[in-house]
Amino acid sequence: MNIRFYNARILTMEDNKPIFEGEVWVSNEKIIYVGDGKDMDEFYRQRNLTCMIWDEEINCDKNVLMPGFKNAHTHSGMTLLRSFADDLPLHEWLNKQVFPVEAKMTEEDIYHLTKLAVLEYLTSGITAIFDMYLTPESVAKACMDTGMRCVLTGAVNDFSQSVEAMEKWYGELNGIDPLISFLPGFHAEYTCSKKLMEDIASLAQRLKAPVYVHLAETKAEVEGCMERYGTTPGMFLDSLGMFEHGGGAYHCVYLTEKEVALFKKKQISVITNPGSNMKLASGIAPISDFLKAGLNIAIGTDGPASNNCLDMFREMFLVTGLAKLREKDASAVDAMDVLKMATVNGAKAMCLENADVLAQDKLADIIMIDLFKPNMQPINNIAKNIVYSGSKQNIKMTMIHGHILYRDGEFCLKDEPRDIYEKANAIINRLR
Repeated sequence: MNIRFYNARILTMEDNKPIFEGEVWVSNEKIIYVGDGKDMDEFYRQRNLTCMIWDEEINCDKNVLMPGFKNAHTHSGMTLLRSFADDLPLHEWLNKQVFPVEAKMTEEDIYHLTKLAVLEYLTSGITAIFDMYLTPESVAKACMDTGMRCVLTGAVNDFSQSVEAMEKWYGELNGIDPLISFLPGFHAEYTCSKKLMEDIASLAQRLKAPVYVHLAETKAEVEGCMERYGTTPGMFLDSLGMFEHGGGAYHCVYLTEKEVALFKKKQISVITNPGSNMKLASGIAPISDFLKAGLNIAIGTDGPASNNCLDMFREMFLVTGLAKLREKDASAVDAMDVLKMATVNGAKAMCLENADVLAQDKLADIIMIDLFKPNMQPINNIAKNIVYSGSKQNIKMTMIHGHILYRDGEFCLKDEPRDIYEKANAIINRLR
């Protein structure tokens, strides 16, 4: 399909490019034009065209077009546990509430619960997710069936999944669909034996692939690693050769200076999850320090059991708000840096560099921000409005891979939302 967006304010998220008024043209899954319309003759000349035939022309009414948000860490199937296991410390929350219920979940359960999460992602302007959960095949199927772009990673630990299964998923899920990819990953140092982690590192080296893991989320985790191995989690994993091809770490609340330097050297992304860390009282990640060190910082919601919502607007506000509080400095972590974390940096962390900005030949993963709501007025600074006062009510449209999946409060999917809700409630009633 050929879709023309016109009369738009365009925030491309390219470096040093201000918001401008113009048009974005989409053909099938790609962006073919971004500009103010003054160079259309050159566009047609280069392609030997005299005109474009549009399937749809959308008047944006001076609302904002920008790249979709990248949710760089989530566990979509945990929608089952939203408001089911709350107000507990992390380790008690995991061991007494989360793990026992997850042990009863089937692949089909996770398929339906992931579709519920996708509905929420779309309403939050999220066009790609980095999902770590129990059954990657069923998560992939749910995302393909709903049109969500999904990067999957392993959740290998001593109790579920395996290195052999992860290698199988790497071979089978990469290339299964343009929306789906898979990267190696494991749950955490504290849930894996040394031998298992050595095997994961060996696989990553053989595949020449990055590795992703929960890391330095709590003081107890770091102290436990020190007792077991005499060093911190990041340094220990590096000693195994885990990050020879880069990767990413979720949470990173208690990284040391040595680990920050390691992350810079090995091109390891920090994926911060402020809502989850705050709710579980894990702590506040030193985002200002990471920025000063030049690390790639992305943002994730974490799962809907620990957050409990999948809302990138709330996460963006918390990234900057908690950083200001931690540093006791109201100038800490500028809103534009946060917006970059939620888009460009997330795409880099997820190996989705073809979906990072609005530019010719990039993937058409685009959202429209409604400026004509009270919380976005007056229009003093659009980018800061998005971070500091924006909310889900401002998502007017979510497009993924050239398909409009959510528009003006309505889902454009084959499944009825009410059917998805009923299925999720039936699953929890069976498992509780």
